[in-house]
Amino acid sequence: MTSRLRQRTASPNEDAAPTGIDSTIYERVVSAILDHRLPPGTKLVEDRLASAFGVSRTLIRPVLVRLANEQVVTLTPNRGATIAQPSEQEAREVFEVRRLIESRLVERFVGRATREDIQLLTRCIRDEEAAREAGDMRRAIRLSGDFHLHIAECAGQLTMGRILREMVSRTSLILMTYSSSHLQARREATACGCEEHRALLAAIKLRDAREAARLMREHLERLEAQLDFAPPTGQAPDLERLFAPLA
Repeated sequence: MTSRLRQRTASPNEDAAPTGIDSTIYERVVSAILDHRLPPGTKLVEDRLASAFGVSRTLIRPVLVRLANEQVVTLTPNRGATIAQPSEQEAREVFEVRRLIESRLVERFVGRATREDIQLLTRCIRDEEAAREAGDMRRAIRLSGDFHLHIAECAGQLTMGRILREMVSRTSLILMTYSSSHLQARREATACGCEEHRALLAAIKLRDAREAARLMREHLERLEAQLDFAPPTGQAPDLERLFAPLA
């Protein structure tokens, strides 16, 4: 995420932060993105983040690098970091690619899936539902991606599997960026997503490759249809008010 413009003097012992505080900062920033409190394009200034979390800038930088590696933020030389903002065209292209390859991957998976594979998909759905019920959207999105990736990994098509892994990573960012900002609408939409995974799993258990492929295409079409590309309204958030200092 970004570089902060405000200069702050660090005391000699300031960098001796508690173990794991960088992970805590990372989790809170990602949660703020998922909760639509940090909209796409928001600038992340290191100094202000450091002040908000009560740490030095040297602890903020690796968090921003980690988020940049995950394509959650964009790091630009001499301009700092901003919340990543995939375009509408990019989002639609990602879903088009996924529909093309995942319908074929699930057909192959149906003919190869073992009892253990089906049990793993069942656990993915159960854990995803629990995460959504607990309001842990980041974990829910990851588990949803794991469901699709396991199908790809067991389909026996390495090239399409590699492509899908990149597509799933980009989809996570797209969902974080463009999912509905209305909490109830998001809960209803994601609950339906779990139901669609269950319907897909039922077709897999019946070894119905054609039905599984159809359900996969419809599932991805529905995910894309739920995206909200309306530009964010209001002023950029105050980072120091958004993130209370860590104790």
